[in-house]
Amino acid sequence: MTAIAQNTDNTFARTENQPTNLQKLGGWSGIIAGGTWIFGFAMFVTVFAPLISGELDTAETVAFIGDNQTMFYIWNLVIYVLFGIVQAVLTLAIHERLKDNAPALSQIAAALGLIWSALVIGSGMVANIGAATVIDMYTVNPEQAGTVWAAVDAVGRGIGGGNEIVGGLWVVVLSWAAMRGGLPKSLNIAGLVFGLAGIVTLVPMLTDVGALFGLGLIVWYIWAGVVLVRSNS
Repeated sequence: MTAIAQNTDNTFARTENQPTNLQKLGGWSGIIAGGTWIFGFAMFVTVFAPLISGELDTAETVAFIGDNQTMFYIWNLVIYVLFGIVQAVLTLAIHERLKDNAPALSQIAAALGLIWSALVIGSGMVANIGAATVIDMYTVNPEQAGTVWAAVDAVGRGIGGGNEIVGGLWVVVLSWAAMRGGLPKSLNIAGLVFGLAGIVTLVPMLTDVGALFGLGLIVWYIWAGVVLVRSNS
């Protein structure tokens, strides 16, 4: 009987520790997510500045990507694939934190967060695989390579890079849910503002507002990550 009681206590202790471990893991994931955005912006305005200058045509864009192929792959792996992975972990951690106070909204937020993870990972993989294809094609037919890249880029942007509607909805819904408890009120207000900035990128004339969403989420991710880590330290 004593052995059974001890085993039961050990099992209960492991179960009790699981949410705490998930919260810490989610917290560090949030901090890493913020870091991926910092890395992405830094690369965007330095190494890959020509891609956003509008001065390169499609064939020249392929040539530029070919000249910077390794960095392009790393860039996509960090800002899309790595971000998507840590985004999923953070989503589950926040759901665990909010589900008791706001079960319905927390479930909706979790679904949106996981969908966003899948979309951004898919976008990164499309970009990297597409880049490899058009770089090989460029040596034979530069113009065709440029045309194919334009199509690949459109697909990738449509999946996860062209607007921030899903990510914006995720932040808005979880921030609204967290108003009932679970995260600091100031963090929730910031989340609502930044999330709405992401949602309005769905309107073509307001796509520039996406910069506020991106820069704001750097702060939000790191802030949320620190809150989760500290609350379970």
